[in-house]
Amino acid sequence: MSPSLDLPPKGGFSFDLCRRNAMLQNKGLKAPTFLKTGTTIVGLVFQDGVILGADTRATEGPIVADKNCEKIHYMAPNIYCCGAGTAADTEAVTDMVSSQLQLHRYHTGRESRVVTALTLLKKHLFNYQGHVSAALVLGGVDITGPHLHTIYPHGSTDTLPFATMGSGSLAAMSVFESKYKESLSRDEGIKLVVEAICAGIFNDLGSGSNVDVCVITKGHKEYLRNHLLPNPRTYVNPKGFDFPKKTEVLLTKITPLKEKVEVIEGDAMEE
Repeated sequence: MSPSLDLPPKGGFSFDLCRRNAMLQNKGLKAPTFLKTGTTIVGLVFQDGVILGADTRATEGPIVADKNCEKIHYMAPNIYCCGAGTAADTEAVTDMVSSQLQLHRYHTGRESRVVTALTLLKKHLFNYQGHVSAALVLGGVDITGPHLHTIYPHGSTDTLPFATMGSGSLAAMSVFESKYKESLSRDEGIKLVVEAICAGIFNDLGSGSNVDVCVITKGHKEYLRNHLLPNPRTYVNPKGFDFPKKTEVLLTKITPLKEKVEVIEGDAMEE
């Protein structure tokens, strides 16, 4: 009779978690759904700095709420941040960190560091465990050179020479992975960013309208608002079709606040 041997466990897939998840689902626990951000935002490092790009479509489910919104947010004179996700969350988070960076500059008298903005953003998002729906592409140039980071809603980050985020990120990333090279010139970088955003615009229903570009170099930034309008509205009303008549404004009356206050005070004195 041969002695029993302690054999190492065999390799391969373990389905333990699948069984656990099925059991939890049967007990009524809903599995988390995927995050659909409805945006295409990108960034890349070129020879002199960083170039950020974004589309301009804001959606409410299947509805296009805004055709020309701004998704590239100011953080500091040398740092900008593209936001995907819930518009209110991206706006609030970037405004809050921008304010903290401004106070830090007042206190130190020095230019903001990109890593400082990165740390503040990821710390805030990590605290909320992904419930603040802000997926960000942060770019800037400081005393240590150009920097580009992606920040996920749950607080994890990547540092890469080119990055994409949002529901159109796969289409944009295919352009970057096939055409990006080191030491791109400014014009080459802008052309590649625009092509990546257009890939998102034409291949993702949550992205659309125009292309915004922000070029950041040492001591200078250039915000190219509506740099490209790739799909303008070109058709004219077909014969026999017209938009419904808008409601006419028959009367407009404006009461200045100051006069209104005086009237209220006068009535009170009379009583």
